[in-house]
Amino acid sequence: MSGASLGNLYPLTGVTLPDTPAYSTDGHLSANLHAAQGATFNYQGFNGKIGDSDIHGDLAFVASQPRPKLSGNLVSNQLLFKDLAPLIGADSNAEQKARGGASKQPEGKVLPVEEFRTERWRAMDADVTFAGKRIVHSAQLPFNDLSAHVILEDGLLRLEPLRFGVAGGNLASRIRLDGRNVPLQGRARLTARGFKLKQLFPSFAPMQTSFGELNGDADITGRGNSVAALLGTANGDLRMLINDGAISRSLMEIAGLNVGNYVVGKLFGDEDVKINCAAADVGIKDGLATTRLFIFDTENAIIYINGTANFATEQLDLKITPESKGLRLFSLRSPLYVRGPFAKPSAGVQAVPLALRGAGMVALGVVAGPAAGLLALIAPSSGDDPNQCTPLLQQMKAGKAPAVVKERK
Repeated sequence: MSGASLGNLYPLTGVTLPDTPAYSTDGHLSANLHAAQGATFNYQGFNGKIGDSDIHGDLAFVASQPRPKLSGNLVSNQLLFKDLAPLIGADSNAEQKARGGASKQPEGKVLPVEEFRTERWRAMDADVTFAGKRIVHSAQLPFNDLSAHVILEDGLLRLEPLRFGVAGGNLASRIRLDGRNVPLQGRARLTARGFKLKQLFPSFAPMQTSFGELNGDADITGRGNSVAALLGTANGDLRMLINDGAISRSLMEIAGLNVGNYVVGKLFGDEDVKINCAAADVGIKDGLATTRLFIFDTENAIIYINGTANFATEQLDLKITPESKGLRLFSLRSPLYVRGPFAKPSAGVQAVPLALRGAGMVALGVVAGPAAGLLALIAPSSGDDPNQCTPLLQQMKAGKAPAVVKERK
């Protein structure tokens, strides 16, 4: 059996399957049309391909009441990350057309607009596990493996859990999409723990001696039948902490971030710069993400970032304010800005001088709460020195400007 997309089997079989790249499969299909619980179909020991990824496993479909149910266990030994893109409508317009998709991603829009087919979600229930043993990806996507438990019950779709192995750590998530409501109501809770910086950026030499990690939490809700609509109405919180890292223009080039290349060049020139700590606490309301605390403590400056990211309009509006440490030479005398659409933001130097010390940070009383919350993300240090985020956040929790955080030698 083969076709352009598994999702196209629904009109023929009544089985709700996801949109996928082209597939082919072979296995043993048996049926018991007179089973007590309803006609039963078993597809056992099958092998196949979805896009360029292999797929193996067992599936059972029972025509039970009040709804039929699909159950099974699936495994991919080598999963290409790009083959997951159709699940959220993130494949290209040409790829969508090839699988029979009707939606067209507007030019210049980053967030996928293709709608979930929630009208199919109440046609059956499902309980399926999936394991991707090895993920093939680009240098910008350091995912190692994947495991998921997919549960569909009367229009309520849950991925509990959905877990990725990432850079020596784990990204664990619990995702709930309630298709019983119009529009769909969704919630995603994500926990990132132990992402090793030297594995996140394996081709960036200054990071290879780092014991640093990235840790983070997110809890986001939204309404809408596409990724763009869900994020455009989102409410929630995002927290992230990085310790003992490094940054340079070459790292921005590796990551493909042209705007980041410009900003880092303006702040630090062509040098590799050590990051003692980077901390972010972002609140999201009605699709507008606003920084509550966003700070980089580097070896020669404190960098404050204030502003918004509007997921409804896909517009950035950020102000980047550096403050020099001690007697170190720091040539930039004005704040920087990053503005414009997600697809192609622009950056520049604001036509105003830097204000007095501490002006880049919002009122200290306001950041004390976010600083306290971020302290909970600090991981035990793997090296001989303590985690450099601890003194930074403790100062801010106490209502003090982080002007004299000691650098690591």
